[in-house]
Amino acid sequence: MGALVSTEDQLKERIKELTCLYNVSSYIANCNLYDLDPTFKAIAASLKAAILYNEEAFVEMKLGDTVVCAGQRLKDQVFILSAIKVFNLPFGSIKIGYSKEKYNQNVFLTEEKQLLKTVASEIGNLIERKQIIEKEELRKRQMERADRLAILGEITAGIAHELNTPLASILGFSELLKERFINDNNALQDLDKIMNSAIFSREVVKKLMFFSCEMPHHMQLVNINPIIIEAINLLKPNFSKKGLECRLAFNEDDIFLRVDAIQLTQVIFNLVINAIYFSPKNGIIDVNVSNQPKEVVLHISDEGKGIPKEISEHIFNPFYTTKPVGEGSGLGLSVVHGIMKSHRGTIKHSFNKPKGTVFTLTFPKI
Repeated sequence: MGALVSTEDQLKERIKELTCLYNVSSYIANCNLYDLDPTFKAIAASLKAAILYNEEAFVEMKLGDTVVCAGQRLKDQVFILSAIKVFNLPFGSIKIGYSKEKYNQNVFLTEEKQLLKTVASEIGNLIERKQIIEKEELRKRQMERADRLAILGEITAGIAHELNTPLASILGFSELLKERFINDNNALQDLDKIMNSAIFSREVVKKLMFFSCEMPHHMQLVNINPIIIEAINLLKPNFSKKGLECRLAFNEDDIFLRVDAIQLTQVIFNLVINAIYFSPKNGIIDVNVSNQPKEVVLHISDEGKGIPKEISEHIFNPFYTTKPVGEGSGLGLSVVHGIMKSHRGTIKHSFNKPKGTVFTLTFPKI
């Protein structure tokens, strides 16, 4: 079946197309950038209504992983297609089609093809605007978070220094008292409890100093592969308890990096232990190490519940934990953050599709 040729029918089609463009502009101008699905559905419906034989047509929009349809999608079809580009890169497409049994390719009007390109361009501009706003908001949150962590680091360093002196006094005088009560077993047991508590507190202070980057570190150019392998091997009993599989991969047999080997081990321990804790039974933990021209990148991923968006900005703060009372001090990730900062590196987290968390650590080659 061919396209209409009468002047009256052509005029009616132009009115439908102009109405569609007006509607699309209105939908985009009044849309909610944080929930674009209703807008895309409205655009698809408006575009379908503007087509010559709109009752028999269908519109299909592919936007990343999202598909929006108006009308019944047909298996055997004739169609026209227009790409949706975001920052000049392919992002999706819009398709208008009919049943191949009733229509051929000549059914589409030249104006309809131009309308499709215009709508595709408008959608691309909308997605660009959304991404720009999201990046600005993310950058603002990151700057605010960096400022908070910097202030928190200064406060933490001061607290750590203030606590070291009284803890040293508690340990020293406890040792002297043990000599005085050498024949009093009850007193010795009480003193041991005091000393153990003081030692535990000193370890907490040490972790606080890691967070604030006040701990000295011994940087050496080393092959990090065996360090990471050894750290993972030490955790094998933890994997076995939950039936977990750890897949460790290096993109090169030898990867050299200037690091503090002990602190690198702490980083691996803390992140992998967290991954083990939050992983479901018989899950998989992936540790991938990639040597790149200017940096070394580690990806540690699990299949747990993931990190809810509402707490994602707090997970590196000291004493913040989502584990039950008694199962976590809330210092593991803050220690990792401090070590990464002292190595001039970065640590970020993202969703692990379809579920879980991915921590990405970047060590610059300095």
